[in-house]
Amino acid sequence: MNKEVMEKWMSLALELAKKNEQEIPIGALIFTPSGEIIGRGVNSREELADPFGHAEMNAIREAAANLKNWRLDEMTLVVTLEPCAMCAGAIAQTRMARVVFGAWDEKAGAVGSVWDVLRDPRAPHRVEVFAGVREDECKELLSNFFRPRR
Repeated sequence: MNKEVMEKWMSLALELAKKNEQEIPIGALIFTPSGEIIGRGVNSREELADPFGHAEMNAIREAAANLKNWRLDEMTLVVTLEPCAMCAGAIAQTRMARVVFGAWDEKAGAVGSVWDVLRDPRAPHRVEVFAGVREDECKELLSNFFRPRR
């Protein structure tokens, strides 16, 4: 995958994340092979009291609804933070082609830091992963959110 395209798409995910002021600012977008956005998601756990309200899950739901198909096998998820185990499992279940993420999640990441759900050789479907795209900007957005709360 082209680095310029990944960075452009991550810029869009960062813009989306910045609009979500009440929740942990994470933005997720799902792109078709032609570059069309078919799914958008931000965190909604607090707003909806939904434990599954992660940005990735919300983007997956929207993309599946738009395609009228749960299979997202040629799609690319771009997300500002490394997906957790729940989201990585959902990504694998949709048979998504690739994931591009920004900041690593050293506490709960499941795409290479704590676990690697998407590239486990025992998994029936493996996902191509591109990590650390615009990592500093993604980390800074999260740090700025958490700084006054700690």
